[in-house]
Amino acid sequence: MSKIITGVLAAVLVGGMSMFAGTATAEECCPKDDQTPPLELIEKTPLGGLHNPYNDDVDAMAEIGHKKYLSYSCNGCHGGGGGGGMCPPLTNDAWVYGADDDTVFRLIALGSDELQKQGYTRVRKEIVTGPMPPFGDIIKTSDELWRVIAFIRTKNPSSMERVDTPVQTPGQ
Repeated sequence: MSKIITGVLAAVLVGGMSMFAGTATAEECCPKDDQTPPLELIEKTPLGGLHNPYNDDVDAMAEIGHKKYLSYSCNGCHGGGGGGGMCPPLTNDAWVYGADDDTVFRLIALGSDELQKQGYTRVRKEIVTGPMPPFGDIIKTSDELWRVIAFIRTKNPSSMERVDTPVQTPGQ
């Protein structure tokens, strides 16, 4: 009888620790000023766990986010104000993989080819002349990437309604 009780207690303890660990990871991601490289953050964060710490005040990040956007040459494909060019505009609601924080962060860091390899599919249509290149090795910190995403949100305020609503969860 004591072996059964010990086994049940062990199962409850392990299950409880797993739930706590999952919660801790989700709550820890993502702090402001996080210096973690984007690809490293993706590796240690489960799908759906990436959340922009600047969502409560994207307008305050608009100027610095725009400067980062320009410094990483996002404007070369998406236009200086995000209105499009040879690649999709960021100002409309046709975000082909979804507009939630987790998906947008992964798309920018991994690029569209790697995102598709991980099971993501296009959920909307838009004119695209080529794949989104990966910026995860170019953008130095997760914080810089979050600030770029905050700038994009200022150009597409309706996207704020979907920051926590993924349209797809590959592998689940």
